[in-house]
Amino acid sequence: MSIWQAIILAIVEGITEFLPISSTGHMIIASSFMGISHLEFTKMFTVNIQFGAILSVLVLYWKRFFQSTDFYFKLFVAFLPAAVIGFLLNDFIDALLENVVVVAVSLLVGGIILVFIDKITNDPTEREITYWTALKIGFFQCIAMIPGVSRSASTIIGGMLQGLSRKQAAEFSFFLAVPTMAAAGGYKLLKTYDTIKPEDIQTLLIGNLIAFVVAMAAIKFFISFLTKYGFKVFGYYRIILGLILLGLLASGYKLDIV
Repeated sequence: MSIWQAIILAIVEGITEFLPISSTGHMIIASSFMGISHLEFTKMFTVNIQFGAILSVLVLYWKRFFQSTDFYFKLFVAFLPAAVIGFLLNDFIDALLENVVVVAVSLLVGGIILVFIDKITNDPTEREITYWTALKIGFFQCIAMIPGVSRSASTIIGGMLQGLSRKQAAEFSFFLAVPTMAAAGGYKLLKTYDTIKPEDIQTLLIGNLIAFVVAMAAIKFFISFLTKYGFKVFGYYRIILGLILLGLLASGYKLDIV
């Protein structure tokens, strides 16, 4: 992987990680188009630079992370379903990550849901997030183990279906990303750290730095946009992208990961 390819992937990660358009799906698409999706380092890189995105949440919301211990317990409860199911289905999930067809279909179906989600959920004033609410949002997060679904979309929609406002559901989704992505990235790093070469360290550092900066801007934009306009634009984008991918695959364009 060259530096410019790493920069492109880091920008894609920063933009898409917290938007409801699937960062995993976009990383698979971007790396496939650049012809580097088959590289083991690419797979490790795309997970590792999530640490940069996580840091953006901690910096933007650092005061919120100094709340009562109740805040951390609720995050832990929400994190548990993904931790357990992700561990049990790790090999199955890895297999799904190797198929762009799954990404395309998930983008399309998820886009249709986003177009109509504002009509079937209300947007009340903020309410307290209970442990039961946190657990149910955690199960919604598990749906995002299917590439192309979007962790952000599934958890925000899960929160809204529990009666949370758009902003409150989005912010809880950001907070939940910290333990979830840290665990996924840490597990991947633990499995692959011995394959990292000295020259790879610079690439990883650059990738994390760019992902951090871009993710900060994306979060600020998303909260403002979502509060005012809802999910429709993101839904239409997903539908268009999903149809394009399916069209390319149907025409014989090679996008599947080796």
